[in-house]
Amino acid sequence: MDYNYIKNTAIGAAYGGGKILQSHLGNLERIDKKGPEDLVTSADIASENHIIGVLGEKFPDHDILAEESGERLQGKNGCLWIIDPLDGTTNFAHQLPLFSVSIAFAKDGELMVGVVLNPVTGDLFTATAGQGAALNGHRITVSACRQVSESLLVTGFPYDVKQDTAPYMKRFEQCLSAAMGIRRLGSAALDLCFVACGRFEGFWEQNLKPWDTAAGTLIAREAGAEVTDFSGDPYRPDKKEILATNGHIHREMFSILTL
Repeated sequence: MDYNYIKNTAIGAAYGGGKILQSHLGNLERIDKKGPEDLVTSADIASENHIIGVLGEKFPDHDILAEESGERLQGKNGCLWIIDPLDGTTNFAHQLPLFSVSIAFAKDGELMVGVVLNPVTGDLFTATAGQGAALNGHRITVSACRQVSESLLVTGFPYDVKQDTAPYMKRFEQCLSAAMGIRRLGSAALDLCFVACGRFEGFWEQNLKPWDTAAGTLIAREAGAEVTDFSGDPYRPDKKEILATNGHIHREMFSILTL
């Protein structure tokens, strides 16, 4: 299988989706709610339709899992695209330039290609399994920091956090006490990519969806990050907990996240 061709197709689809997002930024026709705090805009839908159109034309027999349209089963060849056409919709709706297009490709359940694009900054993160990760074509690696006390961490909160804030706030408090600082950007895909390129030492979050993390997980791992759940088992996009670090602070983060 030609993973370079797959990656280049994903990059082209991401740029097309990103161009659509930029055309809608500050000019939204519609904002709807999938839940009390979960937004979907006309930009999400238009970006997703474009991406699915590109991938469907090139790979008509591949399966697709996308945030807005769900799962489309085309064949039984083990090929799956996992798409978030706009990761960071709340930011986008408020015209904050922290959002991304995230596209991953998996073969037989293994992540093989990841592409994450911030259309505003032009940051393009890419990875192919076994070939490393890159930012705008330049190889990236995680930071060398070895202590949480010297680390900058990033996290997010799920849309249902208001139903029971206690466990989320307890972990946040413990990390805040231990780390140099914590940020909350609003795009899990970018959070993972920022761990990959050393901007953050660690990222944790709960109750994410596969399209939030699939591409970013591969990019982070290919840059040298360790990505697990909170108990240390290898992370898969269908899991409900994710911890991604530069590897050096991973064990320390386990103890901090334990309730």
